Amino acid sequence: MAFSYPQADAVFTQRRCLRQRLKHLANDAPYQMQVCTDGSMEQIARNSRRAPRRVLAALGVPLAVLCSAGFACAQVVPSGLSQLPSAEQVIQRNQDPYAGSIPQGQPTPGVLDLSVEDALDRGLKYNLGLYLSERATEQTRAARLRALSDLLPVVQGGITEQAQKINLKAFGFTFPGFPSSVGPFGLFEVQAAATWDPLNLHYISGVRAASQNVKASQYTYRDARDTVVLAVGANYLLTIAQESRVIAAEAELKSAQALYQLAVDQENAGIAPNIDTLRARVQLQTQQSLLIQAQNDLEKQRIALARVIGLPVQQKFRLVNRVPYQPLPESDIANAYERGLRTRADYQAALATLRAAQLRLDAAWQQRLPSIGFAGNYGVLGFTPSGLGPAWTAAATLSIPIFLGGKVEADVAEARSIVKERQAQVDNLRGSIEQDIANALLDLKAAAQQVEVARIGLQYAQQALQQSQDRFGAGVTNNVEVIQAQQQLASANEQYIASLYAHNIAKVLLARAVGNAEQVVKQYLSQPGNVLPANPPGAPSAPPSVPNAAPGTIQQQPTAVPPQHSR
Repeated sequence: MAFSYPQADAVFTQRRCLRQRLKHLANDAPYQMQVCTDGSMEQIARNSRRAPRRVLAALGVPLAVLCSAGFACAQVVPSGLSQLPSAEQVIQRNQDPYAGSIPQGQPTPGVLDLSVEDALDRGLKYNLGLYLSERATEQTRAARLRALSDLLPVVQGGITEQAQKINLKAFGFTFPGFPSSVGPFGLFEVQAAATWDPLNLHYISGVRAASQNVKASQYTYRDARDTVVLAVGANYLLTIAQESRVIAAEAELKSAQALYQLAVDQENAGIAPNIDTLRARVQLQTQQSLLIQAQNDLEKQRIALARVIGLPVQQKFRLVNRVPYQPLPESDIANAYERGLRTRADYQAALATLRAAQLRLDAAWQQRLPSIGFAGNYGVLGFTPSGLGPAWTAAATLSIPIFLGGKVEADVAEARSIVKERQAQVDNLRGSIEQDIANALLDLKAAAQQVEVARIGLQYAQQALQQSQDRFGAGVTNNVEVIQAQQQLASANEQYIASLYAHNIAKVLLARAVGNAEQVVKQYLSQPGNVLPANPPGAPSAPPSVPNAAPGTIQQQPTAVPPQHSR
């Protein structure tokens, strides 16, 4: 039987795609068969509309075989599998304090509703990185008290009671008739002694430097809070994205199951070879593997979010906020660099560290200067506690360094080198702030454009699905076109969700780059009206393998397949 033009075009297109596939495999290039197959489907549809209705009816089964073969071939190669982490990535993940926390309590039964506010509050309470930063602040305060003790008076007291017997011969008293020893006799003393160096410029500069270190640690703690907000927000958004991957993988698995069943039916009817069924079976196994991988990635991401905010690893929870698209106001973008220099906590900490290094340099060369101190003691002493008498001394000292063995020169050289190092770090951080803000603005602009493009693509995918369902219901085409349209809609959903994630994370990164993440991230991610209804008490929860719909996801309704009529 001779091929008509639509059928011949389909065969030639499939052969061209096969040659491209073999060429890509030889060159180890990315697989592009899906694009080629989509083009062949459109060409078949266009040519079929040009052919008479009777020709289309006569060639309906052969075209279905070719389309199913091309569709199965196009879906064989897996995509989207997450790569295994390297040893270095595992080590860095285990050493990052902001990826860990101090778990609180035991897992509770049921599913916990977790909003953005709850996640951020828990992260700011129990995150390990923030806890360690707070302990570092306490250590710098202790160092300042230690430096301040050099300028404060030191008072010591004591009580002494002793019995003595003095050997006079040891002192050369060997006269005839002179006793060889005196005693024993007792001596009782109560005394307090104090020293004070209030006019020592070396100590004064050391205290001022320690105060700047305390200020730097306080800014570092604020920066750590912004880092925790970034870590919690990113993990929250990433968990939503992983949920969308599971939904997309489930939709693709349903398409693969329908395709496999179609291939089996055609083989049983004797109109398709066994290779088509094998290809469909391989694709079904591949989609099952992808779904397992996506579910595994989702569970690991849930654990990562729980570890960041201090939840027990075994605690079940669901994300309440959906975080849809919200454009960023222009007021949040204007003068971002100037605001970043004023509000970035890490930049203010670097400036305080630079000032501390400069004061340490002053303290180093001020060791050459004289210092004035005071010393004294007061007490009572006597042979017995009942016969005590007062005794005291007071002194003012002027200490003048003459030769310190090169210690001052070494301390000055070391302090000057540290000042240069701190200055270079400040200059570099200023450039890094400008780079971070510029990158965040570029990412935000690109992500906003991607959201708009993906939104339009989602509308087209909906229209294509509706038209394919109508065509299938009218008997014009087979269900392969419907399956392909469903997969295209799932892909459009995934692209839309990915663009939403990119836009939301770009807003979080911009807030982190400007330095006000703690103030605005909660506002960005928890807009009113974007919260799922809470689970009623005692209501059964959904299984973890079927997550909540992510923002922008359009749930696909099952399409009723009409019964096949034999022609």
